[in-house]
Amino acid sequence: MSDTPDSAVQTVRGYIEQHRAAFLDDLVEWLRIPSVSAQPAHAPDVRRSARWLADKLGETGFPVAEVWETDGAPAVYAEWPSGDEGAPTVLVYGHHDVQPAAREDGWDTDPFEPVIRGNRLHARGAADDKGQVFFHTLGVRAHLALTGRTAPAVNLKLLVEGEEESGSPHFRALVERNRDRLAADAVVVSDTGMWSETTPTVCTGMRGVADCEIELYGPDQDIHSGSFGGAVPNPATVAARVVAALHDEHERVTVPGFYDGVAELTDAERALIAELPFDEDSWLATATSYGTLGEAGYSTLERVWARPTAEVNGIGGGYQGPGGKTIIPSSAQVKLSFRLVAGQDPHRIEAAVRDWVAARVPAGIRHKITFGAPTRPCLTPLDHPALRSVVRSMSRAFGGAKVRFTREGGSGPAADLQDVLGAPVLFLGISVPSDGWHAPNEKVELDLLLKGVETTAHLWGDLSGALR
Repeated sequence: MSDTPDSAVQTVRGYIEQHRAAFLDDLVEWLRIPSVSAQPAHAPDVRRSARWLADKLGETGFPVAEVWETDGAPAVYAEWPSGDEGAPTVLVYGHHDVQPAAREDGWDTDPFEPVIRGNRLHARGAADDKGQVFFHTLGVRAHLALTGRTAPAVNLKLLVEGEEESGSPHFRALVERNRDRLAADAVVVSDTGMWSETTPTVCTGMRGVADCEIELYGPDQDIHSGSFGGAVPNPATVAARVVAALHDEHERVTVPGFYDGVAELTDAERALIAELPFDEDSWLATATSYGTLGEAGYSTLERVWARPTAEVNGIGGGYQGPGGKTIIPSSAQVKLSFRLVAGQDPHRIEAAVRDWVAARVPAGIRHKITFGAPTRPCLTPLDHPALRSVVRSMSRAFGGAKVRFTREGGSGPAADLQDVLGAPVLFLGISVPSDGWHAPNEKVELDLLLKGVETTAHLWGDLSGALR
C-alpha cells in the first residue's frame, strides 16, 4: 500500500481500538485457566490452556494450529505461510504456563479471576506470559488490515511451550525433534520486558547458566572434635575453603579458563548501557540490599547483563541446632551457579569447575559434583538487520521515541532456539518491572500491551524486507 508512515500508524491504531474490547475479552478468558505447570494437580488445566490457544490461533487465521505433546506439558505450534516467493520465516516464542498463585499469597483478588482496575489488568499470567503471547493475535490481524494482505508478509510461526515456569525440561528435545518445521530466519521472543513505561527498550541478550551441587564426605559418621580434631580432614572446612577461593580480591572468578571466549563489551555498547536512566539507590531498594559489589572495572548494569558470574547459592554441613555440638561432621554441601555470557560454553565451564574443585579437595575427603541441565547464553549483534527492524517498529508504536537497548541478567530457553535452529534471537516485550512477575497482584499495563500489538503490526512488513 502507499500509506505514509503517519497514515500507517493511524490505520493500525484505528484497527486496534476497534477490536480492543474483543481482544481483552479473549485474553481474560484465557487468564482464567490456571495453567500452573509446577503443580501436578493443574496438569489438566495446562492441557486445557494449550487447547484453548490452538483453537484461538485457528480463529485468528492460522491455517495450522496444533497441540504438540512432550514428555511433560503440551506446547502449541501454529503456522501461517506468507504465500510470497522468497518470504523470510519468523518464529515467535512464548509460554502459556504460569507461576503458582493463591489468594493467601497476598493477592487482593483471586489470581485466576482477572480484574481491570484503571488501565491495568491484574491476573496471574497477565504479563508473564499470556498477555505477551496473545498480543500477537491482534498484531497479525492489524498487519493484514494495514497492508491489505490475506496472509502475513513473512512466513509466521508460533511455538508456545507449557513448561517454562518449570525450567523447560523437555523444551530442547521438542525443538530438536521438530527442527525442520521450526526452521526460521529469525526468532522473536515475547517473554521479556522494557526498562520502564517511559523508556522503550529492546533486550539484546540473555545470560546462560550452569549450576552444580558439591557433596563432600569425610568420616563415615560425625566424630568427636576433641578426640580427632586436627588429625583428620573436616568436610565443612573444605566446603568453606572452596567457597572462599571462588573469587579473588577483585571479585573475579578464579576457576582457570572461566573467562576464555567471553565476548567483551565494546565502548559503544558500554555507552548505550550508560544512556539508561539507572538509579542505583532505587535498584538497591528493589534488591532489598544495602550495597553493591562485583567485578572491578564494571558498572552495576554491566555486571548483571554482560559479565559472567559465580554465586554461592547454599552451603551447609554439620550441626545447625541451638547451642554447641563439638563434632567433625561427616559431610558438607555447597551449591553453586554460574551465569554465562556470549562466547562461553556451559560444558567447558562444567569441566573447568570439576577440575578446580578436585584440586582443592584434600586426601581423605571424597567428593561428588552434580550439574543440572545447562542453558546457553544468547546475544543479538546491535547491527543485525532484524534487530533494526524491531527497533524501527517499536519506535513507530511509541510515537517516534528513541528505543534503547538492554540485556537480561537471567536465563531462559531462547538460547536453545538459537543453538538448535541457528537463527538470531530478537526480544520483543512490553512488560515493565512494576508488573510483578511471579509476585502477588501481577498485572499488565493495557496501554503497553496494545503497544506490543502495534509493534508487531509494523514488524512483519519491516522484517520481510530486512531479512530478504
